[in-house]
Amino acid sequence: MSFIQYIKDEMRIIKERDAAIHSPWEVFLYPSFKVMLHYRLAHKLYLNEKYFLARWISQRAVRKTGIEIHPGAQIGKGLFIDHGNGVIIGETTIIGDNCTLYQGVTLGGTGKELGKRHPTIGNNVMISAGAKVLGSFKIGDNSKIGAGSVVLHEVPPNSTVVGVPGRVVERVKKSAPQETLDHGNLPDPVQEDLCNLRKANTSLNNRITELEEQVERLLKELHP
Repeated sequence: MSFIQYIKDEMRIIKERDAAIHSPWEVFLYPSFKVMLHYRLAHKLYLNEKYFLARWISQRAVRKTGIEIHPGAQIGKGLFIDHGNGVIIGETTIIGDNCTLYQGVTLGGTGKELGKRHPTIGNNVMISAGAKVLGSFKIGDNSKIGAGSVVLHEVPPNSTVVGVPGRVVERVKKSAPQETLDHGNLPDPVQEDLCNLRKANTSLNNRITELEEQVERLLKELHP
């Protein structure tokens, strides 16, 4: 792919996924656009074992955009980082095609692994604001990670994950557009568990009350 075609593709991606774009020229101001240009150059230098120069370019990008992408990370086509301040992508991270990350996302390690330390993100994955994906495992294609979630284990394809630690709350048989995730109305698995426990506790208390009443009646019949 030529450099000019790459620029056009990046502009198209940002315009498609951000409704706030009113002019094509605004794309050149976007942190996502700037950081991806720096990343592609730094990654090429990294593959050629120009490690210092690659890191120098990536650190310049951090200062300009607030987004830190290690030059060793492998990123496919169509990555969009929306309001990307605080996004961190580790060295051994692999990201598939057409993914979206929001501000504050961390694709990092647990500090206890060697070699492949960071997650593998499948195609068409959306990771919402403040989510942390930590460890060497895969987030399946077409999955969605809710805001503020902490994901520590593998996620099957076509799943929605929320919570701390992250739990799969929904799975569909086929992929759905990333925009279908309602950020402000995500299920709360902890609250659901508490509700179920309350219902079970109420049922048990009612059953105990019934048994006590039965025992009292039997005692009265035996000792009138």
